Amino acid sequence: MRSIRPLLAATGLVAALALSATACGPSEDEAADKPAAAESASGSDGSGGIPADLAETLKKHGVDPEKWKNGEWKNWDKDKWLREAKDFVNPVIDGLWKPERMKSAKDPAKTMAAGDFSGDQGVTDPEPAPVKARPEELPYHDHAAPVGKVFFDSPEGSMVCSGTVVKDPKNPGRSNLVWTAGHCVHAGAKGGWYRNIVFVPAYNDKGKSAAALENARPEEIAPYGAFWADWATSSGEWITRGGPTGGEGAPYDYAVLHVKPENGTKSLEETVGNALPVNFDAPEISQISGMGAWGYPAAAPFDGLIMHKCVDRPGRLSISPSTPTMYRIGCTMTGGSSGGGWFSEGADGKLALVSNTSIGPVTSGWLAGPHLGQGAQEIFTMMSDKFAGQ
Repeated sequence: MRSIRPLLAATGLVAALALSATACGPSEDEAADKPAAAESASGSDGSGGIPADLAETLKKHGVDPEKWKNGEWKNWDKDKWLREAKDFVNPVIDGLWKPERMKSAKDPAKTMAAGDFSGDQGVTDPEPAPVKARPEELPYHDHAAPVGKVFFDSPEGSMVCSGTVVKDPKNPGRSNLVWTAGHCVHAGAKGGWYRNIVFVPAYNDKGKSAAALENARPEEIAPYGAFWADWATSSGEWITRGGPTGGEGAPYDYAVLHVKPENGTKSLEETVGNALPVNFDAPEISQISGMGAWGYPAAAPFDGLIMHKCVDRPGRLSISPSTPTMYRIGCTMTGGSSGGGWFSEGADGKLALVSNTSIGPVTSGWLAGPHLGQGAQEIFTMMSDKFAGQ
């Protein structure tokens, strides 16, 4: 196996991803910080606890808010599937994501690239040797606090991706932002926004097996609770060009969620105790000694319950001469790890998110993620500005 020296030391990554000293543990929230779920839907217009702005958006598209909560969200008819950036809606449906439903969510396998992208298009380095994904140390909240699972509903059923808590420049120390893949929130050119999108940080915190989870306490499955996306944004290129195997939308396959707790009032960053900055000015790939990818792979031989990681030296992958070159690393993680953050140390020695898992081959030997440049920074800044001071 090729040497990964001087890649990021595993201990360095663990230390940077662990809880900050000021964080409260997953069981330390007091009852006063956890009002009833209905209270979290402030601004309700009486439409079943749905906030007024979301209810108005649903009504504008001919959808009764109360019917939505009672199952209308399952209607995926083309005319009912909202797809424009301004039309995102994701009302909280209390109790929808029960532990059993989370466990049954499938990996979005169709988003993994089925073709061979190692040709001579643009700039592409030789295919990397596979790097075996390793389980994260337990408990996750002590070693990879900002990493979690993204659950959502699609026309094919309940699905799962991965995501990362990232810092919000306009809300320092109180971020409610989650970085993930565009294909985890929007179907791309031939679809619209997915529904019932929630983020669960440090899911299955103690790394229990499916059998052990049968009798697990709720806090072991979702130690910090569930956070519903009240807004999402992805790139225009993903929305207009993304496809089932990524396609020419893959180099733009990123998204940012703004979330709120299903129960409670504390911000996501305060609850989890950590968040990572996003680096939109990463150096040339040749200058990056190593990247680490984290996520919850769900396709065989994985089951989606255990957090894994890969660390490798990145190479280049070009989908098309007209699109930006992507990062590529050797990694055996499969579908379900999509959207999981890629982390690298900057010139200051601090860890930052530099990409996210987008595509990989059916043979599961490598993963590729977009380079986060000006376009990614613009949607991130827009999201931060939209919720400034909240």
